[in-house]
Amino acid sequence: MENATGPGESGYPVFVESFDTDSRYRRVRLRGLGSEPLEPEEFEPRVRQVFPDIDLDDPAQVHWEDRPGQWPPWHPGEA
Repeated sequence: MENATGPGESGYPVFVESFDTDSRYRRVRLRGLGSEPLEPEEFEPRVRQVFPDIDLDDPAQVHWEDRPGQWPPWHPGEA
């Protein structure tokens, strides 16, 4: 039986992948669009661009694989 949400889809509109301390980004899967790296400042605007009425605090709509709401530390000048 084929996955109803398609290959690589989580079933959530937004799925934030695990925390990676070697990157300033978190990979965010947006249903129907795939995955993209986002910085904290990019997260809400990008998610709302795709899902304007999403409730970012609803775990049924936005799933964090770990460390909800946290982003890896990054300091200006780092790659």
